[in-house]
Formats: sequence, structure tokens, C-alpha cells
Amino acid sequence: MNKEISTPLASWAIQLSASPRLRFAGIVLGGSALVAACSHVALPLWFTPVPLTLQPFAVLLLGLLLTPRLAAATLGAYLVEGALGLPVFAPGFALTVGLAHLLGPTGGYLLSYPLAAILTSVVWRRTGRTFTSAVLSAAIGNVVILLSGALWLAALTHASLGTSAGLAILPFLPGDALKVVAAASLATGFHRLRRSNG
Repeated sequence: MNKEISTPLASWAIQLSASPRLRFAGIVLGGSALVAACSHVALPLWFTPVPLTLQPFAVLLLGLLLTPRLAAATLGAYLVEGALGLPVFAPGFALTVGLAHLLGPTGGYLLSYPLAAILTSVVWRRTGRTFTSAVLSAAIGNVVILLSGALWLAALTHASLGTSAGLAILPFLPGDALKVVAAASLATGFHRLRRSNG
């Protein structure tokens, strides 16, 4: 009797795990959770409203690992989660949540994440999936994030682009270079592992 019950249950579980929609949803939720976890690895900087976080690393890694469609859906879900008030954004100087945080000083970075992930994904898939192309792809995505953050901050504070670049780009270049290389290394290693396993 137990065997008769367990066989249909096992078959149902296998069908669920093989469902493309469930797999898609699982990847989107898992990816957005990764970005949320990395956002809380944050170091506030006294001279800028933008904290130093691991968010860009997660965005670039997901761009390299996922298809453009999955990357867009994952980062879009992350923004929706934050807009709804879930604690997925990096803590900042102001205790803002939801849309208020999304439209605050770091909003330009956040809103650029889907585009940055898509570009990273597209470029890497078109340039051979080598370590060098992974670095190039992640660097392009990171430039999008930094420029969007600086332009947003300039518009929000009415500061010059030079001043905004000093607050939103220059302090983050050394750390972002490390994030680009780390994301490229992990993605290249994962790609080689998948190829070796067939």
C-alpha cells in the first residue's frame, strides 16, 4: 500500500521539478534572494549617500550565469520586492523603505540592474564565454550601473556631473574591479564545469 501511494507522489514531485515555469520561478526567486543577501553586506561611507555593497557583484554574476530573459526577470523581481517594502535593499543613511528607498539617492543604481544584467548576459553569450569575455561583459554591465547611479544622483541633488561622479563612481572603482573579476571567475568556472559534465 505504501508503495502504491509513494509512486504517484514521487511521479508528481518529478513532474513539478521538471516544470519549466516552476524552474523559471525558482531561479528568479533564488537570484533575487542572492542580490538581497549581497545588499546587506554594506559599508556606509561618510562622504557619500551611497554605501559600499556587494549588490553589483550579484547583478553581474547573475547576468553571466542567466539568459537575458531570466536575468531581466530576476532583477525585475528584486526591484518589485523592494518597492513592496521587503527588506531587500541596502541599508543607507536614511531609514527609507519601499518606493521611498527606490527613489532615493541610490535609485539610479537600483533601477539600472535589469539593464546591466541583460547587457552582461548578451555580450558574454556573443563573445565566446571565455574568462576575458566574461570580464569585458561584466565591466560593461558595471559601467551601466555606475553611470546610472551618477546621473540619478546628479538629477536628484542638482549637483554637477563632476561632483556626482566623485560621489557615485570614483570611490567604487577599485572595489568594483574586484567584483567584476570575481563574477567573471565564478561564471567561467561554472561554464567549464557544465561543459565537462556534458
